[in-house]
Amino acid sequence: MLELENVSAVRGDRTIWEEGTFHVPSGSIVAVIGPNGSGKTTLLTMILGLLKPGSGTLRVLGEEPRRGNSRIGYVPQNYAAIAGDSIRACDMVLLGLTGTRYGLKRTTASEHARVQEALAEVGATHFADRRMSQLSGGQQQRVAIAQALVSKPEMLLLDEPLANLDVRNQQDIVSLLKRINAESGIGILVVAHDLNPLLSALDGAIYLLDGHPHYAGVDDVVSEELLTHLYGTAIKVVRTAQGDLFTRSA
Repeated sequence: MLELENVSAVRGDRTIWEEGTFHVPSGSIVAVIGPNGSGKTTLLTMILGLLKPGSGTLRVLGEEPRRGNSRIGYVPQNYAAIAGDSIRACDMVLLGLTGTRYGLKRTTASEHARVQEALAEVGATHFADRRMSQLSGGQQQRVAIAQALVSKPEMLLLDEPLANLDVRNQQDIVSLLKRINAESGIGILVVAHDLNPLLSALDGAIYLLDGHPHYAGVDDVVSEELLTHLYGTAIKVVRTAQGDLFTRSA
């Protein structure tokens, strides 16, 4: 899914992180974690081809990153604010197919069929004709994921998709991502502030530590020593009697 060889991220004269060398397996569900300002969103920007590596080689799905790559679906932060209030959910998803067109052009029956398929894929059919302003946060996030999936990408990037959702909606969105991954094999990269809601779904994590990005399997990342170092505060890892993991401040 991702290959980095000695990659650095540079904005202007500032190096955000450097010496990134790792491979992320295809079809994985992977979190991107690190403290604020460590360069998590910068990594997504590079994957999307909007920022070139300062050095090294970055390959995404076996290719150099490029703008407008239809093989990648993207859900940005604050999707609902970007979407606006008056547009309907189904029209937002349609923009995932037609948003790069110039001028007024008739949409095709196959495009409308694909929109309905994407809405059904995320469980959003029953509110497809409602305006975005009428939807709950969890419903808006489903529309965002449908828009990212409508072009049938091979990789899905989500920037803080669980922010501002209550616990139930967080669980619903994580379950949705697990199902999408299991049914389609699509690779999923999720920028996250809190690992706990995602732990049941993750195969691994990219973590930005001391100015360097690393990748490891989830069992190696969910480590008290690593997470305490990463966030600069004491983190305790707890395993329940059922074998589930969660983290908390010590």
